[in-house]
Amino acid sequence: MFKILVADDSRFQIVLLTQALQEKGFEVVVAQDACQAGMVARRTAPDAIVLDINMPGGSGIEVLRRLRRSLKTQNIPVVVVSGSSDADVRNAAMELGVADFLAKPVDLNQLCSVLSGLLDRVKTPA
Repeated sequence: MFKILVADDSRFQIVLLTQALQEKGFEVVVAQDACQAGMVARRTAPDAIVLDINMPGGSGIEVLRRLRRSLKTQNIPVVVVSGSSDADVRNAAMELGVADFLAKPVDLNQLCSVLSGLLDRVKTPA
């Protein structure tokens, strides 16, 4: 079973994404702000991360920078799910190597499909 970290400050989004991912067979761990996102990623070693950009405790872009600097997290695929339509934010995320950038409200089937495709290519679960 693949483990997905969902990092979002919206309780509604966390519940929505967690339910959709669990229904597709993923294990889900959660972070509710940018500080937690980095700590949970290092502690739980998820197979992929679903990351909001606008969160308390720092931006998702800063989380991405920290993830990419750490040997433990630098290769974890990240899918950004954001309500931001700012092209600079999208470009910064893409430069930091995100696997995909999806707009909110996210199409849950599309998100699950993106994650499945990424994880099928990356590795087989233990």
